[in-house]
Amino acid sequence: MELIKKSLKLELLGFFLLNVFVLSQAQKTIRPINWVLNETNYTRLCSTKQILTVNGLFPGPTLYVRKGDRLVVNVQNQGKYNVTIHWHGVKQPRNPWSDGPEYITQCPIQPGANFTYQIIFSTEEGTLWWHAHSDWSRATVHGPIVVYPEVGTTYPFPKPDAEFPIVLSSWFKGDVMEIIESALESGGETNKSDALTINGQPGDLYNCSINGTFNILVNQGKRYLLRVINSIMNEEVFFAVAQHNFTVVGMDGAYVKPIDTNYIFITPGQTMDILMTADQSPSYYYMAARAYVAVTYDNTTTTAIVKYTGNYTPPIPPAFPTSNLPNYTDIDAVTNFTKQIKALASKDYPINVPQNVDTHLFITISVGSIPCPNDSCDGPNGSRLAASLNNVSFEEPAVDLLQAYYRQIGGIFTTNFPSVPPYFFNFTADETPDNVLIPSTGTKVKVLEYNSSVEIVFQGTNILSAAENHPMHLHGFSFYYVGSGFGNFDNSTDPKGYNLDDPPEINTVGVPKNGWAAVRFIADNPGVWFMHCHLERHSSWGMDMAFIVKNGTTASTSIRRPPRLLNPC
Repeated sequence: MELIKKSLKLELLGFFLLNVFVLSQAQKTIRPINWVLNETNYTRLCSTKQILTVNGLFPGPTLYVRKGDRLVVNVQNQGKYNVTIHWHGVKQPRNPWSDGPEYITQCPIQPGANFTYQIIFSTEEGTLWWHAHSDWSRATVHGPIVVYPEVGTTYPFPKPDAEFPIVLSSWFKGDVMEIIESALESGGETNKSDALTINGQPGDLYNCSINGTFNILVNQGKRYLLRVINSIMNEEVFFAVAQHNFTVVGMDGAYVKPIDTNYIFITPGQTMDILMTADQSPSYYYMAARAYVAVTYDNTTTTAIVKYTGNYTPPIPPAFPTSNLPNYTDIDAVTNFTKQIKALASKDYPINVPQNVDTHLFITISVGSIPCPNDSCDGPNGSRLAASLNNVSFEEPAVDLLQAYYRQIGGIFTTNFPSVPPYFFNFTADETPDNVLIPSTGTKVKVLEYNSSVEIVFQGTNILSAAENHPMHLHGFSFYYVGSGFGNFDNSTDPKGYNLDDPPEINTVGVPKNGWAAVRFIADNPGVWFMHCHLERHSSWGMDMAFIVKNGTTASTSIRRPPRLLNPC
């Protein structure tokens, strides 16, 4: 505690800006970092606009830590919108106060104000990321977190010669906050992005981008670690490098059994650590990402260039990954890749999969609509689009849930989030009953006993013929992805096929289009924790809920005290 106080005093003594922040080699050190959010001019796709950035960077600064470290970050909001920051995949044991989702664990940082986050790392190791968690500001406010092994240990795979963060993002020509505010006001669909980007650059397949294509420089025969992060707003993507193979070794801050592949499939919110050997003839090779099932949304292709060192004439254009970048409708490519992912589950990296379950949740994922007076909205048949979990469309509270729970403020939320949907029907049929189109609304949470074992079966639906893959993200935990399938989940037969031996430990699971996915976890992190779809438009429409995990019986199994200063709502 004394070290924290000293670090906070240092922040008051001096203000400094850095692009990359590296902790010392000692574990569990705390160093103060200052971030400033402000509007910065960026030129992309023939136009210049102001975007909200951290320290003027898009993507934002990379945080480098070691497993088990703690970090203090003071965020000063000099932009024009409210903002918060979430440390995606960091479990924050007993510390929901610094988790970040707006109106869930904190009131927003208003323009001109600041907030100091204490980020507590525990079992995470590998690649994670941070991003804004207020409206659509995460489109430009995000960046990597690299968690190195503890001092004296190393990777459970061959050490790379170098590494590169690869951040996949969206680019909108318009103001992203105006885009979502306009869509919510009208009740209709949001504008699609105008481009996808790799490390902030769309690539030279777009107009006006040829001089700004991101590239990495490699030496023939060397091995490289690509830390891939999907921060895209509304698209799952395939990612590949022309004529190169990958070995996937990590996902969502945990190691996996090595997967040899020539492409990856990655959903918004997920991260992957992949090894690539520069084993081709010296040349230029495209690195590319394009969306999966993106008929309505951005189905463009973003590129970067892998450049070999040496004397040669580079091809124009570089070699494209035609043979190993699946088509955007290739559901088999998605299935074949995801079914290979398994936890490393070794002596040095054990896992603890719940074999028995105390709390079962069956949660339907739907996009429906709510009637508008005189059919005056822009949704289907004049209605307003509304997404839901178990037919409940989440309403943002006036006071953040954590304060309301901790200080016992009444009237902010109810604890009756349903464990099963109100209606059972053929969830994935081409036509669904009319009575399931309209969700209820409310701020409902599910209360979990401390240290209880939980299973969630996420069931996709085809309401409004709007079936999609849904990347479901849980704050405060990693969960074990024990099973998935297409069609309707069968409680009598499908659990027999669960992988309870070495399921991957992840924080964001892709629920298959017109299918289901099952996860398990131990509720051993007291606090208030958000769960939502990481397709941003779905979350904005209400595809969210929250868990309250009760305190244990001791101080060390209870929520930490709140910080001295909390932002007002």
